Amino acid sequence: MHEWALAEAIISSTTQIAQKEGLKEVREVKIKVGELQQVELDILEFALSELKTAKFRNAKFIIEVVKAELKCRVCGHTWFFSKNKLDADSSEAIHFVPETIHAYIKCPKCGSPDFEVIEGRGIWIESIKGVK
Repeated sequence: MHEWALAEAIISSTTQIAQKEGLKEVREVKIKVGELQQVELDILEFALSELKTAKFRNAKFIIEVVKAELKCRVCGHTWFFSKNKLDADSSEAIHFVPETIHAYIKCPKCGSPDFEVIEGRGIWIESIKGVK
């Protein structure tokens, strides 16, 4: 499951940042998840709770999904991604390789597959709070 790999990367990155900042204990980690990643949040939350080390024993993980906003390079139309408009195979392809979105989505105004992802891609650690 790719959520477990993501959780491992989040714990690893947070551990490195906490060490650099001199934190003895991490109390809160805010994580932003782009909607295009189509991460199963309950699995990610479970994986994070299972992978906690002593440094994270009291940590709360706050996960926020960032909506995917798309902009057509042809007509300039801006719209939001909607997973509900995809069939299961297309949704799964985008879930594992978000860059394939251009093969499955077209501008709702002009029908072009030439668009940019303005927001809603990737996963990043927004902030970390802890005790020094």
